[in-house]
Amino acid sequence: MYVVRPIEAKDFDAFSTLAALSGPGFTSLPDDPALLKSRVEKSLESFAAAIETPEEEGYLLVLENTKTGKVVGTSAVKVGVGFSKPFFNFRMFSIAQASAAAARRFELDVMILVNEYDGSTEVGTLFVHPDSRGGGTGGLIAQSRYLLIAAEPERFGRTIIAELRGVVDEHGYSPFWELMVRKFFHMDFNEADFLSGTTDKQFILDLMPKYPIYADLLPEEARKVIGQVHEEGIGAQKLLEREGFVFERIIDIFDGGPLVAAPRDSLRTLRESQQLIARKGEVENGSYMRLSNDRIAGFRACGPKVQIEGNEVIVETQTLDALQVKEGDTVRVVDNS
Repeated sequence: MYVVRPIEAKDFDAFSTLAALSGPGFTSLPDDPALLKSRVEKSLESFAAAIETPEEEGYLLVLENTKTGKVVGTSAVKVGVGFSKPFFNFRMFSIAQASAAAARRFELDVMILVNEYDGSTEVGTLFVHPDSRGGGTGGLIAQSRYLLIAAEPERFGRTIIAELRGVVDEHGYSPFWELMVRKFFHMDFNEADFLSGTTDKQFILDLMPKYPIYADLLPEEARKVIGQVHEEGIGAQKLLEREGFVFERIIDIFDGGPLVAAPRDSLRTLRESQQLIARKGEVENGSYMRLSNDRIAGFRACGPKVQIEGNEVIVETQTLDALQVKEGDTVRVVDNS
């Protein structure tokens, strides 16, 4: 069995290992010990805080193999995007060009630098160790973020967003960056990526063009990756779409990857999850579901086989232990399909 729980200080080495494995272009999981440590500390503070109004909390979750005790995955929920640092993206627009005299009418795509998601909540940092992928591990830790939000929705923004990694190869080569963005920054992709994560991002405003950029003027290699997802992010994209996220032609300014968004209260997990009473028993004809203990402090989630009977959910002892609840407690249950 796997369980999802808040990150703890003792998980730092495993968290660092996941960051090193994530590869180039994984902006939210940089291989930088100081930055990773600050994120762990921020998460510890956020889970322990009593929140009335969402500000800039950051919740880090880890996926633990309960048989081995090893941390094999991570994901995160970041509140208050754009509050203290702008959150820049390109918005794609189509503009019509027409001439009656030339008998021509066509559309051109343009990109404009925007900062539209101030105050939103971002879900991201989804990464599972290659040796532990498959069997629903990615889906479990991804959906656990929405179970966390469902426990206390008022802690989180009304709009939920997610950035998907764009096309970057194993050597860190990004066609979008190299053939377009580099011309404005005069630095390597990794350097800009690091500055974006560790500074106030003023350098982006200083160096990025203030005028629309015609996508049709870019080399074909750069154009064809606009809004495309890294091959390792296709699974994450499908999970987001299943949850209700939509691509509205907002892309990352560095690698051209898509940003998707959804109203918080329209997320499938929030709409369809039920609060049921846990009852211990043998599960004979049940179904695999996602369960959480429905609280922020000490949050736990797992994906066992259970059986629903009225307002009760029949679970086995190991599920009660994984969620750190007892028989008679309320848990949140949602289908994992």
